[in-house]
Amino acid sequence: MNILVINCGSSSLKYQLIDMDGEELLAIGLVERIGIDGSRVKHELTGEKEVIIEEPMEDHRKALKLVLDALVDPNHGAIESMDEIGAVGHRVVHGGEKFSESVIIDDEVMEAIRDCVGLAPLHNPPNIMGIEACRELMPEVPMVAVFDTAFHQTIPMANYMYPLPYELYEKYGIRKYGFHGTSHKYVALRAAEMVNRDIENLNIVTCHLGNGASVCAVQGGKSIETSMGFTPLEGLAMGTRSGDLDPAVIPFIMEKENLTFDEVSEILNKKSGVLGVSGVSSDFRDLEEAAANGNERAQLALDLFCNRVKKYIGAYAALMCHIDVLVFTAGIGENSITIREQICEGLDCIDIRLDKDLNQVRGKEAIITKDLTATQILVIPTNEELMIARDTLHLVEG
Repeated sequence: MNILVINCGSSSLKYQLIDMDGEELLAIGLVERIGIDGSRVKHELTGEKEVIIEEPMEDHRKALKLVLDALVDPNHGAIESMDEIGAVGHRVVHGGEKFSESVIIDDEVMEAIRDCVGLAPLHNPPNIMGIEACRELMPEVPMVAVFDTAFHQTIPMANYMYPLPYELYEKYGIRKYGFHGTSHKYVALRAAEMVNRDIENLNIVTCHLGNGASVCAVQGGKSIETSMGFTPLEGLAMGTRSGDLDPAVIPFIMEKENLTFDEVSEILNKKSGVLGVSGVSSDFRDLEEAAANGNERAQLALDLFCNRVKKYIGAYAALMCHIDVLVFTAGIGENSITIREQICEGLDCIDIRLDKDLNQVRGKEAIITKDLTATQILVIPTNEELMIARDTLHLVEG
């Protein structure tokens, strides 16, 4: 069965068409600047040259229509007709407490996703627009919603509750939800395969380190703790997000700088993290280059980031008593040799011993430990789209 995977942003749309008989990627693409001048589709068949389609797109419906047209185009299409698409899997950022797993989309599910807009006002609305457009253009094709938050619904209550008045949880659902769940789930499952052990008997820590970053404790295949919280702002210092800080900093900044809440939110989400500390960039490649050239603030930002990842790994080792497998994934985790090394440095006390020679790897699966008695450290490129396609196939085939 061919599964179309859709990931809608406010003005962009990513897609992949995957043949699930062999989990073969048939086509991949990106739609940019939806509703903005200069909109275009970047469409690519596996192994072929990228095709650029420039055409005005006033909304997501028009964008998806161009995507579907590209997929069946006689010159650069991957399939001959729309009948060859068996189902569509949609990434949905927030499912709240309603969804602990992926679900086939119906009117009741759509209403529940809309109810979560208040929890993810920047992300769920474009996800909804993508689903609605697909349902209109492909009314007979089954649709599945795969939630970033669903994997973390197994976190125990004592780990997801905030020490606030309980009534705030009851009234507004204020609690830890966690994100990057699809990525954490994919790499945890793949890690168990790579070390040839049953995931039910493994304690795994997965580090999804990109511009947005989070760490997850996976015990017996289930998420029991994660660094992101009520929103993706909690946890690690990230590209532009502050991560953990004293809540009293917020009213203090507002008073001293005479800022509104929205202005402070802008600082915490878009002007903080390694960008704010370094004053150089939110891109870790730029920071590593600047630090190598003697920029002390760039080095400080890298040190701060690595220390925070290390603290979460240590905390999760304590939570699970020991770690069998440590996984690095996403842009930084998959590609930065020096950051992986710095994070693991000094963790011998919890049996984390990275091999510097084996660590010389970027963008591909690898085991970067020699000592089989220690925690196995793995590099695994994440594949959220394949995880979405797998969940979609499982539900559609029933």
